[in-house]
Amino acid sequence: MDSYGIITSIIIGAIAGWLAGLILKGKGMGFWLNAVVGILGASVGNYLFGLIGFAVGNGIISTIITATAGAVVLLFIVGILRKSQ
Repeated sequence: MDSYGIITSIIIGAIAGWLAGLILKGKGMGFWLNAVVGILGASVGNYLFGLIGFAVGNGIISTIITATAGAVVLLFIVGILRKSQ
């Protein structure tokens, strides 16, 4: 991945993580952790959408939607794990 791809991934991940934090009412973890959750969320979102047979597009908007959906799932799981400790 070139530097443009890395920067784009961080920006999209940050947006997705921020949106996921808003959706889950303030469960965000700061810019960098939100970016990581958003980037990981893109993989989770692609996997989950693939399981249900939902076609994910290649545009920025569809990437943000997919990453946000995955980030919501990840933040939800992290929230459950934090409560159990």
